[in-house]
Amino acid sequence: MGRGDLTNAEWVRLEPHLPSSGGRGGRWNNHRTVINGILFRARTGIPWRDLPERFGSWKTVYERHRRWSADGTWDRVLCAVQADADLAGRIDWSMVGVDSTSCRAHQHAAGARKNNSARPEKRTTPRNHRPDEGLGRSRGGLTCKIHLAGEGGCRPLALVVTPGQQGDAPQMIEVVERIRVPRPQGGRPRTRPDHLSGDKAYSSRRNRRYLRRRQIKHTIPEPKDQRAHRKRRGSRGGRPAGFDNEIYKRRNEVERTINRLKTFRAVATRYDKRAYVFHGTVTVASISLWLREGKQTA
Repeated sequence: MGRGDLTNAEWVRLEPHLPSSGGRGGRWNNHRTVINGILFRARTGIPWRDLPERFGSWKTVYERHRRWSADGTWDRVLCAVQADADLAGRIDWSMVGVDSTSCRAHQHAAGARKNNSARPEKRTTPRNHRPDEGLGRSRGGLTCKIHLAGEGGCRPLALVVTPGQQGDAPQMIEVVERIRVPRPQGGRPRTRPDHLSGDKAYSSRRNRRYLRRRQIKHTIPEPKDQRAHRKRRGSRGGRPAGFDNEIYKRRNEVERTINRLKTFRAVATRYDKRAYVFHGTVTVASISLWLREGKQTA
């Protein structure tokens, strides 16, 4: 077993959630070897063609990652691993934080073929496909942004990939809507945390109205300009937003979640051309964090 490969304990938790059929009556071979190759590439950020020979054909490793990113297999595996953790009481629902991080896009991440090009796509549109490929341009070059919700144990619950110039507040509702942890023993999936925190970037009347409608307690500071605008409107401006400094101290947990994700170099720097493949890479990194033993919660 190489450094960073799945341990026996991690493999026992992961194996039951992997697909057994490769389609057309075939079966997948060497799941563990291939997934170790995917994790190696996510951790090191090397080109697929430079994968060590111990992982087998690089094309097999890449194609399985691309296919599972396109058909939502990685998303389903993440949900299943989260469900196991929730059943064992290893998800801290008492505080879920939302935040975003910018990822510099490598020059090889540009140039994906457009859908309206002369050469049509051979495959159907995959899940999580973005026509803009999740790439934005700034003075520093191409960037993309990962918006995520992280639980108290510093592990991701849900994520969204957008171009780097998109703001945080408009993405909060979509991120929260993607929190969906199944309950293997029956019942509806859990979609609502006990408390949600975010920084000033998430302060908007739309977001607060959404959280109140879903009865989610939240701690989001109000920027000075919004506070002044509310006061100018008098009674029409509404009541001041509640804020607790002690609760807000736990905001560092979602920031630590991002730091843990970006230890994977293929997450910290985007090398994937297609947005859905990069989404799969971030999801694989998230699965790896969930497979590790987290702190126990009551």
